[in-house]
Amino acid sequence: MFCAFAVPDTPVEVLVDLLTKAKDIATANGSVPTELTDHLQRALDIATGLDDYLDKFTTPESEPLAELYEKTVSHDWDRVHKEGKTKFRLPKECITGHVEGQTLKTLVHISHAKRILEIGMFTGYGALSMAEALPDDGRLVALELEAYLKEFAQPIFDKSPHGKKIIVKIGSAITSLRELADAGEQFDMVFIDADKPNYINYYKCILDNNLLRLQGVICVDNSLFKGKVYLRDITDQNAVALKEFNDFVAQDPRVEQVILPLRDGITVVRRVSAAANITNDEVFRGVMGRSILDRMRLDGRVAYVTGAGQGIGRAFAHALGEAGANVAVVDIDPIKADTVVKELNLKGIHSLAVTADISKFEDVQRMMDCIVSKWGTVHIGCNNAGINMNSASEDTTLDEWDKTFSVNLRGTFMCCQAAGRVMLKQGYGKIINTASMASLIVPHPQKQLSYNTSKAGVVKLTQTLGTEWIDRGVRVNCISPGIVDTPLIHSESLKPLVQRWLSDIPAGRLAQVTDLQAAVVYLACDASDYMTGHNLVIEGGQSLW
Repeated sequence: MFCAFAVPDTPVEVLVDLLTKAKDIATANGSVPTELTDHLQRALDIATGLDDYLDKFTTPESEPLAELYEKTVSHDWDRVHKEGKTKFRLPKECITGHVEGQTLKTLVHISHAKRILEIGMFTGYGALSMAEALPDDGRLVALELEAYLKEFAQPIFDKSPHGKKIIVKIGSAITSLRELADAGEQFDMVFIDADKPNYINYYKCILDNNLLRLQGVICVDNSLFKGKVYLRDITDQNAVALKEFNDFVAQDPRVEQVILPLRDGITVVRRVSAAANITNDEVFRGVMGRSILDRMRLDGRVAYVTGAGQGIGRAFAHALGEAGANVAVVDIDPIKADTVVKELNLKGIHSLAVTADISKFEDVQRMMDCIVSKWGTVHIGCNNAGINMNSASEDTTLDEWDKTFSVNLRGTFMCCQAAGRVMLKQGYGKIINTASMASLIVPHPQKQLSYNTSKAGVVKLTQTLGTEWIDRGVRVNCISPGIVDTPLIHSESLKPLVQRWLSDIPAGRLAQVTDLQAAVVYLACDASDYMTGHNLVIEGGQSLW
């Protein structure tokens, strides 16, 4: 909310103060036209209402943040300084508040930052705001001169599930920066909110020592400093320092920047590459100017995944959608397909549920027609549906054999052919089939002749199509997972087998469906364009023993 501090601290607070004084003078002077007084009142209403309005329409802060804010504004910082607990008198006006904290949190989300550096923590409101947006394995390093502030903030950090992501280093910021640089540290985002005359030194140290990764972001607080940075004849030491800082950043070819007039100003500085000057080197500037991670994006692509209602297929659907693709969730069970679509929609992923039995030719054709009708084409075909019916070879019936091959090999072929016809016509496509480690070895002690043989057929199908279609723009590859951890694996009947399998796996554990997600995105994206007919084995080393 708008806080009427004793000393106006932001351009808006200064405006409110000046407009209030001007209106009081005008009201007291009977010769001032009513029209002028009305305009002053209108201007005052606009300036006074801005901060409250921003606060009202900004996502509410968490309970730990609200507690930290109240603890800060109610604390007697003058007394703390007089008692010698802090080196400097710390005014309440310095605190990062609700709107600014949520802005920092949003910037962390937008930049997908995992490692953040904060220079000048004060009471930790900004640090905790940013930590809330970090992934579970993210880390925020806060550099703070005042040891008292770490003690002040730590109880609130401990209450928050995100506090464990914050590491506070006490001491000179410049010294700490040099130590981080010597250790080879690098950050996705840096927030600077410490002593103003040193801003430029912090900035130079960060850029000169590559503490900020390429395309990383520096956020600089107080860069408008009560409006003094753009007013004439200002002698205030901090204002002069910030004006020099703003001028330096504006002239630095290593970055691009914008000042946001939020509170006392936040400058967002993005580190850029000088690659434009090396136009012919794709290693330096990226293929078509895109970095390797950008080349793994699937924005604008249309994908389908069969058997996507559960297990590996569900994981593939989420992975392709998170990478940017529109995803058709294909499953024989409409309820399961709808459930996954609802999950994807919650994540903002365009998706479509398609009910199909891929062992039936008409279902495969209807599936492809449905996807093309919805999105105009197909770029990525993920043929994952399969079944496994265990039996000793001498007891395997023709019915079991035929059912297994009908889904695992015949169904995969029909899907490849239907998708391939669309892709060949447009001159581009990626087909990813799910084979199995059973295509390489004979898993044991379970007996699964039909499954093993059908999955070996999937690999040969993939190799053949991969060589036939690559010169027409379509790449065909497959993924061979090892034994995947599913609820069925933990049934009483299979528990003895699990221990046997684990003894055969160098990794010492079963595969998780999430272990396979990066592979399907890689095979679906442009970065794998030179790969075709390949069987990508992901089995924790089991096939090596």
